Amino acid sequence: MLSKRIIPCLDVRNGKLTKGVKFQGNVDIGDPVETARMYYEQGADEIVFYDITASSEGRGIFLDVVERVASQIFIPFSVGGGINSVSDMRAVLVAGAEKVSVNSGAVKNPDIISEGAAAFGSQCVVLGMDVKRVEKSAQIPSGFEVVIHGGRKYTGMDAIEWAKTGEALGAGEICLNSIDADGTKDGYDLELTRKVTKSVRIPVIASGGAGNPQHMADAFTQGKASAALIASIVHYGEYTIRQLKEHIAGQGVPMRTIW
Repeated sequence: MLSKRIIPCLDVRNGKLTKGVKFQGNVDIGDPVETARMYYEQGADEIVFYDITASSEGRGIFLDVVERVASQIFIPFSVGGGINSVSDMRAVLVAGAEKVSVNSGAVKNPDIISEGAAAFGSQCVVLGMDVKRVEKSAQIPSGFEVVIHGGRKYTGMDAIEWAKTGEALGAGEICLNSIDADGTKDGYDLELTRKVTKSVRIPVIASGGAGNPQHMADAFTQGKASAALIASIVHYGEYTIRQLKEHIAGQGVPMRTIW
């Protein structure tokens, strides 16, 4: 069985590491490059960076931060936020990232997924999905709606169907973030995670809500996720990545514990 991955998520705003709850009330909490280096040294399997206001502000990605991170860590990392074209993807990859996450840009132009996969390989293209619970309807039968622009704009798209479409277009992985659980530390949305993992064959990263190691173990065992994104519990020093991995591995979940 493949080892499950622990992936710290670093939200960046104006060059600073920031954190909020349910996509609101963000406060700056540090330097993203220094923090990435610390997580790399602790044993993170990958790292994800999001420029959380690039799409809503209609600007490009923070390439200077990407280049600085690439010089400091030696594990895969992905970058998202404000990526709307293959040339945007290329710029991020040339700056040193291994993967590119497309979210709002892919909803507005789904062809960016297939074009990116054709140009760089599916393994480089991550479909980022920010999802909110809503009333079930004919348009959204799962009760989970895709929301873009940093949680600001509802799309009318069913999350399960969008996940399947993203896979069909060539995405190599899905990063699935529950807006309702984001920053709450009450646990991942396991219902949402299970529905998506059952509907696609590509790896799914559970995101939003990790508050303790058991939440992560549940995402792997009950949600069937391939990886778990974490933020608050490591940003504020509640756990180290080593502590998280030791707990999860103790439950029989395969983890990379030697580094």
